[in-house]
Amino acid sequence: MIHPTAIIDPSAQIGENVKIGPWTHIGANVKIGDYCEIASHVVVKGPSVIGEKNKIYQFSTIGDDTPDLKYQGEPTGLVIADNNVIREGVTIHRGTVQDRGETSIGSNNLLMAYVHIGHDCIVGDHTILINNASLAGHVSLGDWSILSGYVLVHQYVHIGPHCFIGPSAIILHDVPAFVTAYGSPAEPRTINREGLKRREFGAEQIVLANRAYKLLYRRGLPLKEAVKEIAALGDDEVITMLLTSIRNSTRGIIR
Repeated sequence: MIHPTAIIDPSAQIGENVKIGPWTHIGANVKIGDYCEIASHVVVKGPSVIGEKNKIYQFSTIGDDTPDLKYQGEPTGLVIADNNVIREGVTIHRGTVQDRGETSIGSNNLLMAYVHIGHDCIVGDHTILINNASLAGHVSLGDWSILSGYVLVHQYVHIGPHCFIGPSAIILHDVPAFVTAYGSPAEPRTINREGLKRREFGAEQIVLANRAYKLLYRRGLPLKEAVKEIAALGDDEVITMLLTSIRNSTRGIIR
């Protein structure tokens, strides 16, 4: 059902069984997949592609231009996959040509009220961003990670999979996989043990993750030596995730 007061650009492609509420504006070069629900007073601008079964709540602005001063009106994009819940007042900006030219959001994410996702960000799957969490431009957020309320993430930061970031933390450096971080600036505290349990990692894997964490953060080892000792723990999934996130770091990890 599309409300008669909704404003939809003729070039927009609307899938089957899509609901669009009153006074919502769907702009040019927007594609919306099947079974999406878009509430009242939402603005969606393009070029943007929104997958299937997404639910977008009122007063969100999706796919607008970035305020980054480098942006000069180039036709950059936004891609949102499937089954996401985007709550009230969320803002998601398109990319810039200085980077990938595209902001991308995976599937099965929950973006709570007033979350902001800046230009050229990459958000994985199954993440939760709690009220007012904000990603600056060029940020990468790994699968299953949780950002608490009012978290601020500096541009170009990479946050690995299965991380937990505490309330009001300021993230200035990369956070390795399954690390829990708190503070301003954020510091590592422990592994995200509860998150790993919920994702059905076994008890032995969690013990292994904890051993790796201690090598990285509790032994006082130089980073290269810590990585070497972590690698010697084997090739279990948790070790591979941790090493990958460390080796892919571009800003240096929190320590």
